[in-house]
Amino acid sequence: MNRSPVTNKPYINDAVIGNSSMLVALDARGEIHRLWWPHVDMPQHVETMKMGVLVEGMQASTSWLDQAEAWRHEQSYLPRTNILRTQATGKKVPVVVATTDFAVPDEDLLVRNVELTNTGEAKLTLTFFVYASLQIAENALYNSVSFDRVIDGLLYFRHQYAFALSGANVCAGYAIGDAFRHATAGYLPGDTIGMVPHGALAFRLSLAPGETRALPLYLTAGTTVHEASAKMHQAKRVGAAEWLARTEAYWQKYLRGAKPLAIRDKQVQAVYERSLLVFKLMSDQATGSVIAAPEFDEAFTRCGGYAYCWGRDAAYITTAFDQAGLTSLTRAFYRWAVLAQDPDGSWQQRHYHDGRLAPSWGLQIDEGGSILWGMHQHYLMTGDRSFLEEMWPAVEKGASFLLSYLDAETGLPLPSRDLWEEREAEHTYSAAAVYGGLSGAAAIARELGQTALATAWREAAGGIKRAMEQHAVDGETNTFLRGIKLRVSEEEYREAVASGKSTAMETDEKGYTRYLLMQDNVLDISLIGLAVPFRAFDVHDPRMVATADAIERACTSPVVGGIRRYEDDAYIGGNPWILTTLWLAQYRIQQGRIDEAKQHFAWAVKHATSLNLLPEQIDKETGETAWVVPLTWSHAMFVLTAHMLAEAGVDAL
Repeated sequence: MNRSPVTNKPYINDAVIGNSSMLVALDARGEIHRLWWPHVDMPQHVETMKMGVLVEGMQASTSWLDQAEAWRHEQSYLPRTNILRTQATGKKVPVVVATTDFAVPDEDLLVRNVELTNTGEAKLTLTFFVYASLQIAENALYNSVSFDRVIDGLLYFRHQYAFALSGANVCAGYAIGDAFRHATAGYLPGDTIGMVPHGALAFRLSLAPGETRALPLYLTAGTTVHEASAKMHQAKRVGAAEWLARTEAYWQKYLRGAKPLAIRDKQVQAVYERSLLVFKLMSDQATGSVIAAPEFDEAFTRCGGYAYCWGRDAAYITTAFDQAGLTSLTRAFYRWAVLAQDPDGSWQQRHYHDGRLAPSWGLQIDEGGSILWGMHQHYLMTGDRSFLEEMWPAVEKGASFLLSYLDAETGLPLPSRDLWEEREAEHTYSAAAVYGGLSGAAAIARELGQTALATAWREAAGGIKRAMEQHAVDGETNTFLRGIKLRVSEEEYREAVASGKSTAMETDEKGYTRYLLMQDNVLDISLIGLAVPFRAFDVHDPRMVATADAIERACTSPVVGGIRRYEDDAYIGGNPWILTTLWLAQYRIQQGRIDEAKQHFAWAVKHATSLNLLPEQIDKETGETAWVVPLTWSHAMFVLTAHMLAEAGVDAL
């Protein structure tokens, strides 16, 4: 008896809530599809969590609230909080179900405060069902569910993870195993325990016409069933109203501690506020790690793997933290980054919250450069010399590794994966990030009295800049190349030879041959990074101007606007991205072309979701959200661009 409904998890999250140790993703109908605990990146425990209503005398079977044909849905966050309210209005029954979802700060507790209203003219008797399938640690095997009479609810457990599910009201019935079928039929048979991942609870209510009754539901988490049970007792003892008040006060205090934005536009303010709230959700409270986004496709049926920490993303994100006055989040991140650094001084592609290497496909040299650059940016914002002293051993090792990773022939960083993680070459953006990292490290060394190292690192950065000028500029167009020594297939190599392009072959010590295209001419938004943020070249440098203008011509999406990553991008169909469009906006601001920057910025604001979350991509034909919600880097670029506009004197769009 272990059947459950077939669940097609959405690729896109509509809403997120959490408390920096518990992170929850929901759809627009209020169904919970994912829940991470005790860290925001792993493990993920929920297969699905549904709620439904069976009105006596009006329905033959339970109407689940996620059924669009039966319910009309509205969803919003409570003002200035990460508290989500989803209202389902019955199309066939006179019932409104309003659910307020939130994770309580500093508690392993999710509250689903359900309120049911009879909108009809006659008394209603109904049964409210809660169905939860918890594949603990993303594993369908070896789960167990039991009904516990002491907590009057269900206990889900597997190895070191346990969850308790119960309500403030007295449970009227329960089922374990084939629970969804039973709940849909309206009867729970009361099995006591089963080695299955799913169970259901039922609650009986009577509602007079116009009456509203509350049904608070609690999900607690612990490392043992006893711990989860104890937390359930506490949840019921305190009560939903008090938990709500505490959580609301917490988020409002958090926002009061942030830096306000001078731009008055109402929608800009809304997206800015939501960005700050997202920042806290994506920052792991225990470790300081910052994830790129909530994982959205665990099965990798199309793509996945965003619930990790990338040093590259984090360098932009922490700079946005600092701009918004959230400097403690930045400090916590860089303390984590020291733990994630390899003994040789490198930082690898991406990591788990504990600093261990996540599933990866090779070194990306811009990661280490970005982290060193970000450390220096934090110092520039805070003036905190003790931070530099704390970071110094990691800075020294990190800079030494960057120096060891230079191509003696070209002076550029040796081949590695590009920032989009798609190709191997000596990438110009990666060189700019290493330039920024060494320049930042040199400034840190100078501040700490390490004069010899400061001079050596500054000179090394200068050498990388000269190498970019020598090897990474297209002489015909006076624009920067995306890279050199691009690794291609043998077929692509032969085609390049036939067309007269510059090529090369290299054979390694094992006898494997690498086929190289000596110039990568594709226009890529990342080339803006040479000026913004890494300042290897001035924004007014004619080569930068020509490059930026060429990128805008080649990468503007023709139907909906916005900027694609590069001119032949095919990822998820080749859509414009939020962060790429804002990247160009930042360049235009520094050029002084404010009106153009405002247009790009307004495009990003326009394409926030209905809950003011920023996705990764926008569908190139429809203008709808296309992928990954929320993307922390998108929110970071929004905050950075907003403050740049405000500093340029823009106070309204």
